[in-house]
Amino acid sequence: QVQLVESGGGLVQAGGSLRLSCAASGTDFSINDMGWYRQAPGKQRELVATITNGGTTHYADSVKGRFTISRDNLENTVYLQMNSLKPEDTAVYYCNAGGPLDGYVVWGQGTQVTVSS
Repeated sequence: QVQLVESGGGLVQAGGSLRLSCAASGTDFSINDMGWYRQAPGKQRELVATITNGGTTHYADSVKGRFTISRDNLENTVYLQMNSLKPEDTAVYYCNAGGPLDGYVVWGQGTQVTVSS
């Protein structure tokens, strides 16, 4: 069973940076799709960025140019480098792995990111 462990959240001032990490365990195969979603208080969970094991990326318009998603296929680990953070980036960030090609979808436990103004 694939499990995800996230790390790297915290409190940062506006304009600062944070790097999130998410390590997958429980599989010997490279996971096709990995990504990050976030959920702010009172709002629905939304996509932040995704990346395939071939390196194809997709970003939400709100984070383009500020966030960078990357991954280590050998370690099944995905990263989210967040720069120029804004208060509206405050949310619980969830790692996501899997999809139609993988045959499953799993979520991490979430990590809090708080950006102060």
